Parts: sequence; structure tokens; C-alpha cells
Amino acid sequence: MRVHDGPVSAAISARRSVRKFARLTVDGDTVERLVALACTAPAPHHSRPWRFVQVGAESRERLADAMGEAWRADLERKGESVHVIDRLLRRSHGQLMEAPVLLLACLSLEGHHRWPDDERRRAERDMFVQSLGAALQNLLLAAGEAGLAGYLKGAPLFSADAVRSALDLPADWEPTFLVLLGYPDKSAELSPREAIDIDRFLVRR
Repeated sequence: MRVHDGPVSAAISARRSVRKFARLTVDGDTVERLVALACTAPAPHHSRPWRFVQVGAESRERLADAMGEAWRADLERKGESVHVIDRLLRRSHGQLMEAPVLLLACLSLEGHHRWPDDERRRAERDMFVQSLGAALQNLLLAAGEAGLAGYLKGAPLFSADAVRSALDLPADWEPTFLVLLGYPDKSAELSPREAIDIDRFLVRR
């Protein structure tokens, strides 16, 4: 049976990572609606392993500084030059400060099964992580429907302690991705998607 293109297929195909936003505010009701839709994602054991933090103006500078210091330490350990480090940190700082909406997505393992062996503990965690991925996809697709666009930054995964401290988060909230959203700037250019070579991704047995 042939799958016909419909509104869901169109929304999925149209989604792009957009990093240039118009100087327009996004109302709070819209943000709440996006998070509510994110939280309809499938999850293991009837859990809800997603937590979202809307980072306001007063907290952004603190978060950007904390993440920047953690990243600076990593770059210095790698031997990057001062000029490269400053350029990367300035770019990252600007992204966090300029996005009309900045959400931090966290993983919560509340409700997970406490298996006695490492193999099943890893599998259990993987289920929760994949559920968070589904929630983020829901959020991005819902944002597109609302006329918004944005992208994800995985930097919190590499500076979890700094992020948790900067935002005073509970110890069992694991920072994962930043979601940067806004109305796309009219000059933002979206590159066409490459055709999918389905034989690379689908095998039949």
C-alpha cells in the first residue's frame, strides 16, 4: 500500500534547523503549548522522562557564562589557540542570548526499573533517552506548525554540572539539549534536502 503525502508528512519534510531569527517575541501560551505537545511522546513504563526549563533573560547570562567556562577548559586541554577559543565562545554566547525562546531539555529517570546488572541498566536508560528524543521531535514539528523554527544544541551534555548549577536544577535532572526557537528571519536560507537513498537505511530480511 502506497503511503500518501499528508499534513504530517509535509511537516516532517519541511522541518529544518534555522539559526537566524526575526526580532519578534514568542508569547508564553505558545511555548506552553509546544511543551505540552512534546510531552505526548511515547515513553517507557508510562513514565514522563522529560523536563523543560524556559531560560529567561536574567538566567541566560549566567548559563552562557557557566557553559562557556566549561567549554573553555575543554578547549584549553585540547591545546586550541586563544583566538580560536574566543571566537567559538563568542559565537555560542551570542546564540544563547539572541534566540527569542531558549529551552533546556532535561532527562529524568524517575520511574525507571532498577535492574541489578549493567546490561539491563544500559538498556533501560536507552529507552528513556530515546523517549526524550521523540519529545524533542514533537516540539520541533509543533514549532513549525506555529510558524516558528529553531535548532538543537547538545552543549549541555558536555557541561551538565555547570548547567545544573547555573540554573539551580534538581540533582536528578540531566541537562541534554538546548532548544533555540523563534520566528525565522526572512533572509534565512533553507538548503534543499538531499534525496534519501532508502537502501542505505532500510534492509529486508
